[in-house]
Amino acid sequence: MPTSSEPKPEQNSAQAAEHVASAHKILKELQKKVGDHPELGEAITRLEMALNSLAIKTGGLL
Repeated sequence: MPTSSEPKPEQNSAQAAEHVASAHKILKELQKKVGDHPELGEAITRLEMALNSLAIKTGGLL
């Protein structure tokens, strides 16, 4: 039986998704302030890909 201090894989995925979604939101807001920038666009794209990967790994239960 797992102890309460051991995180469940679903919790790790959900927490990771929350962090990625938060970073995505911050970068999108920054992009609105400074305008289009190739590095910001690349960071946003990579975060979107990470969110998609997490959604696939968790069966869309994010």
